[in-house]
Amino acid sequence: MKLNKFLLKLSSEIMNNSSKIIKNLQICNKCIMDTSDEEISFDETGQCSHCISFYNSLKKNWTPGTKEVLKELDDIVVSMKEKQKNQEYDAIIGLSGGVDSSYLAYWARKEANLRLLAVHVDAGWNSDLAVRNIEEIVKKLDIQLFTEVVDWEAIKDVQTAFFKAGVANQDTPQDHAFFSVLYSFAEKNNIKYVINGNNYTSESVLPVAWGHDAMDSVHMKDICRQHGGKKWKKFPFVSTFKYHVFIPRIRKMQIISPLNYIDYKKMDAIKVLEEKLNWQYYGGKHYESRFTKFFQSYWLPEKFGYDKRKAHLSSLILSEEITRDEALDEMKKNSYDKSTIDQDINYICKKLDVKKEDFICWMNEPNKKFSDYKNNVFIKKVIYSLIIEFSNLKSRVNIFSKVKYILARIKYLSLKILSKSKN
Repeated sequence: MKLNKFLLKLSSEIMNNSSKIIKNLQICNKCIMDTSDEEISFDETGQCSHCISFYNSLKKNWTPGTKEVLKELDDIVVSMKEKQKNQEYDAIIGLSGGVDSSYLAYWARKEANLRLLAVHVDAGWNSDLAVRNIEEIVKKLDIQLFTEVVDWEAIKDVQTAFFKAGVANQDTPQDHAFFSVLYSFAEKNNIKYVINGNNYTSESVLPVAWGHDAMDSVHMKDICRQHGGKKWKKFPFVSTFKYHVFIPRIRKMQIISPLNYIDYKKMDAIKVLEEKLNWQYYGGKHYESRFTKFFQSYWLPEKFGYDKRKAHLSSLILSEEITRDEALDEMKKNSYDKSTIDQDINYICKKLDVKKEDFICWMNEPNKKFSDYKNNVFIKKVIYSLIIEFSNLKSRVNIFSKVKYILARIKYLSLKILSKSKN
């Protein structure tokens, strides 16, 4: 009885803290983003920085579905087929069973006629619907599927460490494992092209303050060292150097996002998938993963006051898929089902072998920023500064001179970036 009272008290405190977080928010008059994004700003008309950036930058350069853009995509496809003609596959695709990757697979096979190798990374959180969708897709589109099951003990250790760390982006372990395995498999099979479902239609708005780069292995390992056990060392980490330099610059692997070239409409895509592939919708962006559904619908809004639906719906407003009123109506619904949330928490805790009272304590502890832990932000700045510098070097400069130059520039840029960060 005492334990139940303790849990009820903590749950009540969490709800009270959450309600304080979401009060007195200024909301954009164009989309539905608000000051729960700590870095948002507004102009004198009440339009937010996300909308201003979209219309002043992205919208001017993003013209999907036009003749010129489709010709550019067609040229890319022709080039892919030519360069991969002596290989078994033209491209590799990560398949989650969600809308974007599923429709991308449909487009790649039916429209582009690409020879695809699909990779699915099972991190232990697949919903039954996601598994069924993947099976239907590869069967009906005649796609070769490889499934990698990540060591569950390692995933469990890393995921628990992230909960203990108290940071916002709890999806980092899943996302990192997905991309690490995908790129490694592409390397092994000599596939130079990775196609992904990234798209501006539903992803043009995403506050930086709401998360951190999932491919930051420095960040992940520091959290694991501080809060993990011993099993995390079996996790498939990919280093900053490999991800940002070796894969794109040395292996020359290219990442293509075809959905940004075609006239991609999410609602239309769902209809096509349902009619052509017997695909079934699972209820929310990235909800094909049971953990992602829990993290986005409960952990983020209740602990941090971040409701990712605002960003997803705002993206759809800007791409003119839905109206602002429709988005506001959607936001009137609770982010999670109050009648089943206790079951969801029990499920997560049981899967991770953690006590429910421990989880509730983590929910109620002070929030942490990614910058409270080691990260690769500094080294990424150095890497990309060097890439720009190196690309400007004349080809006639011999390799010894280039190495000397790079070492000197590393020292200079490191000091320069450190100086700026102190100021």
